[in-house]
Amino acid sequence: MNVFCRRELKYLIDATQRAALEQVFGEKMMPDRYPHSSIRNIYYDTPDHRLIRHSLEKPVYKEKLRLRCYGDSQEAFLEMKKKYKGIVYKRRISVTEAQAQQFMTCQGRLPDSQITREMTYFRDFYRDLQPAVYLSYERDSWLGKEDPGLRITMDREIRFRRSDLRLAASPDGQAILPPELSLLEVKAEYAIPLWLTNLLSQQKIQRISFSKYGRAYEMGLRETIEESRGLGYAR
Repeated sequence: MNVFCRRELKYLIDATQRAALEQVFGEKMMPDRYPHSSIRNIYYDTPDHRLIRHSLEKPVYKEKLRLRCYGDSQEAFLEMKKKYKGIVYKRRISVTEAQAQQFMTCQGRLPDSQITREMTYFRDFYRDLQPAVYLSYERDSWLGKEDPGLRITMDREIRFRRSDLRLAASPDGQAILPPELSLLEVKAEYAIPLWLTNLLSQQKIQRISFSKYGRAYEMGLRETIEESRGLGYAR
């Protein structure tokens, strides 16, 4: 699929909660087509981080652009993600990393399509977009047995860096979350099923607002401020 429209709800869970969820998933969910993925992303932003600063203000509408690949695959996806009143709209096209770089610097074109035209408008509107941060994580994925529109993912080992912004580079970086925590995301086209709502309540798992890029930006900003004060940064 190249076009997505759905709600995305996020939760932070510990190892005990994760085990409890996975036990129930064995009955209600089935492994995704790719049950485990090593995901690598490059997020684009302006030099003054206009996109992520706007996103962190929690506006009614926000948007972002990223380049993503899965593991060591040479195939990547240029993705434009928009969120309006809690609904996430995502468009993506298959590219190589070199094609994406040429497109983003206006040195190359992508095959014409509605999605490409939207991305071209996005790129030209912000004008000076450039790679801003590298994000990687390990993801496990499930699909609903009775509702194929329900997808659940758990991300762990979420790491970021602000240098060597290449998908092909080793997935090293600074941890965003403690190792015992995972980011749970519930993605649904319609309502969240009652069994899942009850399960989350039983495990005292509460919905949160969480952005991987947002957290990376805040941590990087804090690092920059501390370095400017001569305090260094504990790693």
